[in-house]
Amino acid sequence: MTFQRARSPEQRAERRRAILATAAEMLAEQPVAQLTLNELSRRVGLAKSNVLNYFESREAVLLELMNGETAAWLAEFEAALSHVDPSRPAAERAESLARAVAETLAARPMLCELISAQAAVLEHNISTDVALNFKRAAIGHSHRLVAAILAAVPELGEQGAADFVASVALLAGALWTHSRPAPTMLAAYEAAPELAALRVEFAPALRTAADSLLFGLLPR
Repeated sequence: MTFQRARSPEQRAERRRAILATAAEMLAEQPVAQLTLNELSRRVGLAKSNVLNYFESREAVLLELMNGETAAWLAEFEAALSHVDPSRPAAERAESLARAVAETLAARPMLCELISAQAAVLEHNISTDVALNFKRAAIGHSHRLVAAILAAVPELGEQGAADFVASVALLAGALWTHSRPAPTMLAAYEAAPELAALRVEFAPALRTAADSLLFGLLPR
């Protein structure tokens, strides 16, 4: 793919979309740590200096991609919670909430990969303006999450729902990292079946963790 110079706002917007789409394709093949700006530029058909006219760094590209992925996931999460019967006991509704969190996040590996790299990688090598834009979008996503959670399990209260959101985000990032072991660790698990209990499976582990969080947050 080779682009000519973008002159209009529409052309610039299309160029940004192409860069984001290419980054998403690359993340389907490799982890964040292996995605380079040089390779991204080559695949999108632009010089590296031209890509930097649209995004100030590789991390800025990935943060914007993360915002878009989060918004798409939120729609799926809200749809999953919309089926929760408000007449059911709070404990059952909490189980449905934990299941919705685990299943919808597990269905979006790119988002999980970005969450796992957020604090250590993505929030570095960016300007204050990029950081502000990202965090403002994150606050909007958090408010939307809290509203969806409270609609399903109002017993949590606003603070409890906010605490749940913050904790699940941290757990999802950590569990995703641990559920992607290096090839040598995979070989060790295969060579010694008794070690299988140490291997982390993302969706079941996140559901168990979310269940435990909700048990602690629900009033008793």
